[in-house]
Amino acid sequence: MARVKPLSELIEGCIGPAFAAQGFASSDILAVWPDIVGARLAGACQPVKLEWPRRARRDAEGRPEPGTLVVRVEGAFALELQHLAPIVIQRVNAHYGWACVGKIVLRQDRLHRASRRAPQKVLDPARRGEVALAVARIEEDRLRDALDRLGIAVVARR
Repeated sequence: MARVKPLSELIEGCIGPAFAAQGFASSDILAVWPDIVGARLAGACQPVKLEWPRRARRDAEGRPEPGTLVVRVEGAFALELQHLAPIVIQRVNAHYGWACVGKIVLRQDRLHRASRRAPQKVLDPARRGEVALAVARIEEDRLRDALDRLGIAVVARR
């Protein structure tokens, strides 16, 4: 009988190469970014990639020279993040247990967030009936359906 694997093990195999191309050893930095920097900072910035030095010098323990973490940050928040950079570096390094980040480079841009849909409002059945009655005379199916959706959206906003 096969052992049940956690989703995290399966995802790492699928998206691990894409993260490796951006300099991340694993995909966990994006998943735990709010835990590393806090919810407030995570809401205004996100890591893009980790750039390693071209000449790979190693320290006494065999670890490479610290890299540069590139962070995407929203407009005016960049100044605040610039002042908090030493704290962010310290937190990232503490998370990984070694000095993997030496500095942060900020890139001002919009953050890529998953879109959240507003919860749909409950439509009064009487109002729904009015919309259906108004579009019932239209013979073409696609036009009638489109106008029905439009009518529902207009009635739901009121």
